[in-house]
Amino acid sequence: MSGYGDFAEAYDALTFNVPYDEIAEYYNKVICKSAGDPKGKRLLDMGCGTGNLTIRLAKLGYDVIGQDASEEMLSIAAGKSSKIRWICQNMEETELGIPADVIVSTLDSINHLSSRSDIARCFRCAFENLKSGGVFVFDVNTIFKHREILSRNTFVYDVDGVYCVWQNSFDETDNGVDIELDLFFEEGELYSRGSESFREIALPEEDYRKLLEEAGFEIANIWEYLTFDKPTDSSEKLLISAKKP
Repeated sequence: MSGYGDFAEAYDALTFNVPYDEIAEYYNKVICKSAGDPKGKRLLDMGCGTGNLTIRLAKLGYDVIGQDASEEMLSIAAGKSSKIRWICQNMEETELGIPADVIVSTLDSINHLSSRSDIARCFRCAFENLKSGGVFVFDVNTIFKHREILSRNTFVYDVDGVYCVWQNSFDETDNGVDIELDLFFEEGELYSRGSESFREIALPEEDYRKLLEEAGFEIANIWEYLTFDKPTDSSEKLLISAKKP
């Protein structure tokens, strides 16, 4: 993930309805099932964006590092908290120096990686930057969501200070969605225009399992996102938990 200048400026406004508190508590429950008490555990948030979840995880007791490849996203995140260490790195090139107890990647950041091989590289980096016994937890959009929900649809958002036209196109070859954003930022009685384009891909559930196992992980659990239920064919997101032996 890189760039995202205009999207970074609009991101918080466009995600005003994301239940960040609920998601942070959910991740905490998942982590505690494998790693126990969060207090003092070093946690890396891969693809942290503007830091909304990163900050909430810190409040739950983790010693948090926020990582993103977008300088613009990190600049906004750093303005929200000076107590968190923010690092600018690609997820598939992660180097912490000191291994973490927990690594998370939230809000479908893994889907933003450009290929199956990049996802494999990201998983290997997660493994290499975890302590023995550490856990890697992430969520991903499913092929069902890409094909049936995002698909070739257009969405319009008119939120505080930002008007956004979000257009998708679906690619059957890799279940990818190409996303084009037209952004209009309110400036007094006028608007300035920006744009952004990016791509998300989705893999079958068994591919995530295989890539994690090839990286050295043991699969702990795969649930339907925000639940502890088994995924179905119509699940829109998965939560995947893996452990380093």
